[in-house]
Amino acid sequence: MSDAKRMLIEVTGGDRVGFLQGLVTNDLEKLSDGLVYAALLTPQGKFQVDFFLVPWGDAILIDVAADYGEALMRRLTFYKLRADVKLQELTADVTRGVGDMPNGAFADPRHEAMGWRAYGPGFAFEAQTDVDWDAIRVAHCIPEIGVELIPDDSFILEMGFERLDGVDFRKGCYVGQEVTARMKHKTELRKGLAVVKVDGAAPVGTPIDAHNKAAGTLYTQSGGHAIAYLRFDRATEGMTAGDARVDYIKEA
Repeated sequence: MSDAKRMLIEVTGGDRVGFLQGLVTNDLEKLSDGLVYAALLTPQGKFQVDFFLVPWGDAILIDVAADYGEALMRRLTFYKLRADVKLQELTADVTRGVGDMPNGAFADPRHEAMGWRAYGPGFAFEAQTDVDWDAIRVAHCIPEIGVELIPDDSFILEMGFERLDGVDFRKGCYVGQEVTARMKHKTELRKGLAVVKVDGAAPVGTPIDAHNKAAGTLYTQSGGHAIAYLRFDRATEGMTAGDARVDYIKEA
């Protein structure tokens, strides 16, 4: 399906690779293999926005949720200073689908179940219109900005970015890198996203209660399961979120 909820930023200029490499969480050398999933963080290591980096001839495209595109453009312009970099919005179709990947499309690097993404005309006929993307995200615990991913609040390791190939620990410095590296070298994360079973329904953002203690927040729901942000030390079976029962099933 064609995705009208995306904005494309074209990054050109001789310093484009080094400029982005010093800002984003992933390694731009991976562009030789296809799409790169990454995020921009605050200096304090908190999530601001996630996006795909797209190899595009002598340019790099940034494929970002449209509601966050203008803010990202402003942030990149702030960091640009005197670098040989030009930023401009590019008008082009963004298409995504599952199943056989058409020529010229790219595999979604987060998980094979998320299918493929393509840029420019000629791909819409390849895409399906009945894909339940929320069901796929819930099944594989893949967060979405504005739902599970909360700007200026979330930490990417708690959001599963290492599992989703959205962060690289060998690339060197980037904005927010020190905080992210410290979290990486903790023995274990105390909070994070997980898939839970849900009996009933509750609005996105409903607090989860575990025997009168705050245990987290319920987010996207599909097919009796949901993505939840949990305090793992309080996550048990038989939690509640509003009128819904929530059960945390630990992976074997």
